[in-house]
Amino acid sequence: MAELTSRGSGRVAVLKPQVFAWVQDYGVYAAVLALLLFNVLFTPHFLDASNFRTQLVQVTPIVIVSLGMALVIGTQGIDLSVGSVMALAAALTVLYLGYGWLPALIVAVIGGAVMGAAGGALVAYVGVQPIVATLALLVGVRGLANVLVPQLVEFRSPGLIALGSSSVAGIPVIVLIAAALTVIVLFVVRRTTFGRQVVAIGGNRSASELSGLPVKRVLLTVYVISGLLAALAGVLATARLQASDPTSLGLFIELSAITAVVVGGTPLTGGRIRVLSTVMGALLMQLLAATLIKHNLPQSWTQMVQAVIILAAVYATRKRGPDERHGGQ
Repeated sequence: MAELTSRGSGRVAVLKPQVFAWVQDYGVYAAVLALLLFNVLFTPHFLDASNFRTQLVQVTPIVIVSLGMALVIGTQGIDLSVGSVMALAAALTVLYLGYGWLPALIVAVIGGAVMGAAGGALVAYVGVQPIVATLALLVGVRGLANVLVPQLVEFRSPGLIALGSSSVAGIPVIVLIAAALTVIVLFVVRRTTFGRQVVAIGGNRSASELSGLPVKRVLLTVYVISGLLAALAGVLATARLQASDPTSLGLFIELSAITAVVVGGTPLTGGRIRVLSTVMGALLMQLLAATLIKHNLPQSWTQMVQAVIILAAVYATRKRGPDERHGGQ
């Protein structure tokens, strides 16, 4: 009897890390599939093309911001300034729109990259903790955006409006931009030296420094990319809304991005970046919010469910100890 119990315990110990590994790799896909199935069965008009279009358009800024956040978290960092950078990009866009929508976009994106560089420099060269450095930028950059454009400003730029509302083969341009950026980031992470350096630094920064990797330069670059993508997301959101509102644009999007990254299986402890799963994490949160709204549940329910999902994702992606990694043996 004792031998049978021992064997049963051994099987459980072996299966446990396998279950965790499966959840890390495929859990977010299974959750999205389950939510889609639920909506197909119980949500009226869910399969309408207009509904799919709306969901994709609404999640696009979160996806773009999450791509940069995934790189930052992959280095064991965090970027709380992305929402404020979106607001600054919106302010710069409307300020420079008189020179044309493309120059305005370029200025806005450069402004985001500069803010990212400021945060990256504080982290990489000054040694400030990422959460402190980017928290300071969260407050300061939002204030700067509100000083530049203190209230909502509508615009009538055909080029910028087209960027936010036009489609190609029925697919919104902003969705195509998000898809292209996903492919680019995926390629960078999987196929470039820079991507491997980012993962190595997140896994063990001290060892990376001792092995001669350009740790400070890589960290700076990661935050620049995060700022650049956040600014682009701000421009696209502004184009879709046909108005610049730095007061409210991007509020709390940093939390949505962090949630998408963590739910997608990228651990907060760094050393691993899951790009496609991050996108699926953003889609999961968008579908969840839309589902609860369509079934007349208050937003407070969405927040509570999201909190549970975040805790579950953090638990599933935590670094396993020796006993769990080796099945207790």
